Amino acid sequence: MEEAGISDIDQQEGSLSSSSAAAAEKSVLLVVNPSRLRPPLSVVLATVLYCAEFVTAAVLSSMYHRTDDDIWMGLTIAFMLLPAVLIQLTLTFIHRDVGRDRPLVLFLHLLLLGPLIRCLEALMLYFKAGKKEEPYVTISRKISLKKGQKMPMELEIGQSERNLATHRNAFKRTAVIQAFLGSTPQLTLQLYATIQEKYVLPIRLALMVITLISITYGALVCSVLAIQIRYDDYKVRLRPIAYLCMIVWRGLEIATRITALVLFSTALTHWVILVGAINLLFFFFLPWTEFWARKGSLTENIEKNFSKVGTTVVLCMFTLLYACINVFCWSAVQLDLSHRELIERKQHWGRLAMYYCGRFVENFILITLWYFFKSDFYEYVCAPLLGVQLLICYSLAVLFMLLFYQFCHPCRRLFKYNVHDCLHCICCRKGSGGKGRVRGRLPPSYSTAATMVLAPEEPLELLDSQNSQHPNLNSQLEERETAILEDIMEAA
Repeated sequence: MEEAGISDIDQQEGSLSSSSAAAAEKSVLLVVNPSRLRPPLSVVLATVLYCAEFVTAAVLSSMYHRTDDDIWMGLTIAFMLLPAVLIQLTLTFIHRDVGRDRPLVLFLHLLLLGPLIRCLEALMLYFKAGKKEEPYVTISRKISLKKGQKMPMELEIGQSERNLATHRNAFKRTAVIQAFLGSTPQLTLQLYATIQEKYVLPIRLALMVITLISITYGALVCSVLAIQIRYDDYKVRLRPIAYLCMIVWRGLEIATRITALVLFSTALTHWVILVGAINLLFFFFLPWTEFWARKGSLTENIEKNFSKVGTTVVLCMFTLLYACINVFCWSAVQLDLSHRELIERKQHWGRLAMYYCGRFVENFILITLWYFFKSDFYEYVCAPLLGVQLLICYSLAVLFMLLFYQFCHPCRRLFKYNVHDCLHCICCRKGSGGKGRVRGRLPPSYSTAATMVLAPEEPLELLDSQNSQHPNLNSQLEERETAILEDIMEAA
């Protein structure tokens, strides 16, 4: 589906004039949801990917068994069963079926068919909705961003819509588990096996394509979930161009990362275990180190019946999933184990830059080591060209990520500074040798897509006349402008 830089919501609400704030409060728009709900396409897609990957992996395992490839067969079965079991536990936990009288559903979960019955339940809810009038369950208050203005809204949520939302949220979590605990190691294994055996099986190629789609979809869900959690008070709607930009960004990032790891493993097989272990342990202990440094206390809202030991186990599993995501791509969120939602709402632009710079350097080192220690199999491959192509693809992934935050982010008008502002500030500082801290406003961005403009700014003439009447405000204004520029430089 969080330092300075691109922040979630401009914390300085005092910048809005009192008149515009009062007008915004009065203009509450009541929106009644229509009887026809949105179809649960995400539920169907997650179920199709789960079934397709499971069946294809099972067929490939039987082929490995016939050819006596016991190692490939064992690893394929392990990467097939591990996410499947975790998905059953996740669906049972979210829907709280343990304390309910639903023996058939629990039996299907034991047969690893839980996603199928859940998908059928969601489809039945969708087709039955609207046939009879039902009272609303609750009223949800959201804020819609239209033409740079905040428009409060009230949404009536009915019983069917709430149940469908529960199914959607559950399958979003299972899609992430399937992608990064099953599909990523499965794709890495099959690509490694293909290179080692020096031939391509059609069923193995089909499994690699399915797993790549599953990983891209899981990363896409991570990005969307991160946006929805950070902007929980806002009605978030992504345009098709935003989804397209994220798909290209995530697809290139993941494909390049996995290819670099596989190429390195074909040259230095045992060293790749060390690289993977260091990455996994670093991202696993990072949230816990920050938690201990802050001297926080464990959240008690995960489950009422959980003890501290049970809560710690759940948090460890959640942190493990977070670490597995970051090994292959940016998770789009930072964990806060002391927070009720376990997610930080702030967007740490500095961490994002450090991650992609560090990952680019790591991929470059892995590809370079592969080039010097590669086997004879790559004699007919232009190794330098392949390495350059991988680095270019990763750079393109970063470029599409910046384009998404600059132009396609659904809440870009809430950003305090956008990507263009940070890059422009870096260029100005390098060009002027640090003389950019002068009195005056920041240069306007060439795009109005990522700056928060909710109230008209006062003209400079009016500010100058006010400052001439109040000379003691001049120093305060200069200090404030200097602080703003320093924040931008830290973000850059």
